[in-house]
Amino acid sequence: MKIRIPCILLCFFALPVWAANPVWLEGKTDERYEITVYRSASCGCCKGWINHLKDHNFDVIDIAVDDVNKFKLQFNVPSQAASCHTATVNGVTIEGHVPAQDIKRLLTDKGDIRLLAVPAMPSGTPGMDTPGAPKDPFRVYSVSQDDQVDVYQFYSNY
Repeated sequence: MKIRIPCILLCFFALPVWAANPVWLEGKTDERYEITVYRSASCGCCKGWINHLKDHNFDVIDIAVDDVNKFKLQFNVPSQAASCHTATVNGVTIEGHVPAQDIKRLLTDKGDIRLLAVPAMPSGTPGMDTPGAPKDPFRVYSVSQDDQVDVYQFYSNY
């Protein structure tokens, strides 16, 4: 019995490390940013995305809310871009499971981009990358101050 308890504890604490796709650790920098995340208290994938941000040295202010939609409206997230959580960092809104690498790249050269978004909840994205989950191709969209939509990054075969 004494041996089983340490093994169970090891698995419990190591599981989050095993669950993440190593591609989401690429591009990690020492650069630190404070990011505020608004999410439903019951959403597990949001917690996975927050862990992904922490892996990339983001200082996360995690705010569990009853109604995430009011924050989407407050930060002018188009309904077509909506996902399960909304975040803000340095005046930019982040919607959904945007990889931390893309957020950091944007923050070094923002231009007139006001929003990065991964609409819906594609399987395989950071926070949606549980072991055995399909790795669906997905796009990270950017939205400019004048609401011009572009593909910021495309992921496939990752």
